[in-house]
This record gives sequence, structure tokens and C-alpha cells, in this order.
Amino acid sequence: MRNSEISTYNENRDEFKPYGLTCELWKPQFMGKPDRHNEIEVNYITQGSITYLFQGKKITVPAKRFTVFWGLVPHQIIYYEGELPYYVFTIPFSQFLEWKLPDAFLNRLLKGEILYEGSDEFAQYDEFLFKYWIKEIHNAKLADIALLEMRARLSRLSVSKSICCQSLHASSITEKEITPVEKMTVYIAKNYLNPIKISDIGRETGLHPDYANTIFKKAFNCTLNEYIIEERVNHAQRKLVTTDTSITEIAYDSGFNSISNFNAAFLKINNCTPRAFRKKYR
Repeated sequence: MRNSEISTYNENRDEFKPYGLTCELWKPQFMGKPDRHNEIEVNYITQGSITYLFQGKKITVPAKRFTVFWGLVPHQIIYYEGELPYYVFTIPFSQFLEWKLPDAFLNRLLKGEILYEGSDEFAQYDEFLFKYWIKEIHNAKLADIALLEMRARLSRLSVSKSICCQSLHASSITEKEITPVEKMTVYIAKNYLNPIKISDIGRETGLHPDYANTIFKKAFNCTLNEYIIEERVNHAQRKLVTTDTSITEIAYDSGFNSISNFNAAFLKINNCTPRAFRKKYR
């Protein structure tokens, strides 16, 4: 996306379709249906406010507050004040977990809380960063810098004594526990670098492996094995671009048990070899 473009929500997009690693400006608008995607989403509103229907609760996020939530939990804009576009930064969930932020902070996100800064103390700093991130995130040479800065900003939020989710318990409509599909994505995100069997995932969620695979495919339009392979390839992509590690070592570090399996999976997803991918984006 060019810096001058403003994104809008497409109600016809497939549920769970990934946004990937992005930083964009979005136009505030009413959403006719909830959005769901397996990324951590960061919002920064420069003016007015946005009210989400989020896990059955109305939550109003004020302007000039660095805000973060897990996009896999259904979220829907039902009201907003102000017409200026707001910043949206999405981070693939498995990549976010690699940052190993405090468990207490992670657990709050997994429970479906929207967390945001309790004051506008960092507002000037945050707006400065977002203006740079939106330019840099799709530049292979600068994206890693933007991610380091985002990781540091989330680390600061995670230990903030003024962190807020004060609206979380207001306007309650329904209570909803984390779903089996959500449990599966969390388990995969934490374990995809290790050997995983569908039986392991079934045991983790208390489901028969065949049934686990069926409901996962219905949600994500791919099997559990296909999803695991995609997570491993995404991990390999990051390593290819940001390190000088050999392709063979990256293959095994990414959870593949052979070079041939790695090359075949990488080619299928990217339409190019790992070597060509590294050459293109370095």
C-alpha cells in the first residue's frame, strides 16, 4: 500500500483471512459484521474515539492512547467520533509470541481484553513512530527496525502501571470463553517450531483429532497441517530476510525435518525458492 492510501474494511473479506505484517491508515467506519484475523492488532486514534463491540462488550477507545488486542477475537466498530484516519499495525500472532512479553500481559490479550495506555503521556512519541512505521514496514531494509521499535513500545505498555481496560466489564452482553479454534491457534503459535501431531492438538483442546481438524478447516479454510506448514514458512521468511543464517539451518530451525520438504513447502507458498526470496528482499 502506498503511504497516501487509506484502507477501509471490506465486509466481503473471508473470515480469518490474514492481514499479515502491516502498518496502515484506516478510515473509521461502521462495520456491518465482526472482523477476525490471527494477528495482534495495534490501534492509534489521533482524534475522537472508536467504540468496538468486542467479545460481547462495548469498549470505547479514546484518542491518543496506544491500544492493543488479539484480532482473532471478533471485533466490530459500532460507533466512532472524528473523521480523521487512524493507524492500524498488525503483527502475525506467532511472530508476536517470539517477543516473549510478560505472561500476565499475554494472558490478558488471550482472554480478549483491549489494553491501552492510561494517559496521553506518550502520545507525541507514538504519533511520531507511527508516521515512520507506515513508511518503513514494507521496506525490507527498514522493517526490522520498525519491529524492534514496536516490540519496545509493547514492552513498555506491558509493564505500565497505568495500563487500562476500564471498559472491559461495562455494557456486557454475553460471556464467551476462548473457543476451541482459538485454543488451537495459540497452541500452534507456541509450538510450530517443534514436531506437532494432530493428536497433540486434539489432546490440548479436548477434541478428537478428526473433529479438531474439521472445525479448524471450516474456520481457516485449510487443514491443521497446512496451517502449521504456513507458520513455519513465515518463520523462515523472517529469518531469510533478517539474518545471514544458512538456508539449511533455517529450514531445520523452522521446524522442517528435511531440506526437500522445506523447499517444496516454501516454493508452493511463495512461488520462488528460499534463495530467490532472500535475494529479492535483502
